[in-house]
Amino acid sequence: MSKPESDSKSAAAAGEQAAVRIDDVAVRFRTRKRDVTALQEVSLDVAMGEFVAIVGPSGCGKSTLLKMVAGLLKPTTGTVKLRGETVDGPRHDIGYVFQRAALLEWRSARRNILLQAEMRKMPGDRAKARTAELIEMTGLTGFEDALPHELSGGMQQRVALCRALLHEPPVLLMDEPFGALDALTREQLNVEMNRIWRETGTTVLLVTHSVAEAVYLANRVVVMSDRPGTIREIIDVDLPAEREYTPTLAKPEFASVAARIRELLGAGGAAD
Repeated sequence: MSKPESDSKSAAAAGEQAAVRIDDVAVRFRTRKRDVTALQEVSLDVAMGEFVAIVGPSGCGKSTLLKMVAGLLKPTTGTVKLRGETVDGPRHDIGYVFQRAALLEWRSARRNILLQAEMRKMPGDRAKARTAELIEMTGLTGFEDALPHELSGGMQQRVALCRALLHEPPVLLMDEPFGALDALTREQLNVEMNRIWRETGTTVLLVTHSVAEAVYLANRVVVMSDRPGTIREIIDVDLPAEREYTPTLAKPEFASVAARIRELLGAGGAAD
């Protein structure tokens, strides 16, 4: 079920170009009072089309990992590669979804999605067709012209997801995108995310504090240690790609993986 820290590279990615390759990375920050090591000796391969969730205590460097893949932060040592290319600056071939939707209040749902097209100078016809496709895929039909304040928190996150997927990125980074939502909405969006991932084939890296969310959505779960963050264990999730929510949570395979993650994190290490 699980892989030790020394075998942190995916067997699925071996022998082929990984979508994401993090090789012996460390990140150190200098503050006014001291040096802080956020990450050390982190190595991880993510295969094309794989869904990997990252869990760990607050402050262990989960979000820092995503920022390195996006090219927003450089590792102090080690290398990060995206589809075989060394990441040495901001990448334009990724999508990024944050905890807050960060929508422009004066733009409709459709126009917030199309903001991505404007920034990337996508052809107008292609952008409009892709927007319509994503609106239907995420259940936003009928709310295309609604302003953000007219949308629920879950709908706002759907708009943010559409915006991140508009340019069909091969890699989607998600930093606790459902953490601020109520439990029922979060479950609904977990189901939607599983379907969208299966339909698009996008490689996904998800940071979450929810053990249940990680196990329900991912092919593999990366469990990190306290700061300085290292990979304690990588756990395979032996469940079919298509997953109904309640029946999946009742499966013994789900319970076994969730129990192991909680054991690694310790009491109170993660919340559901």
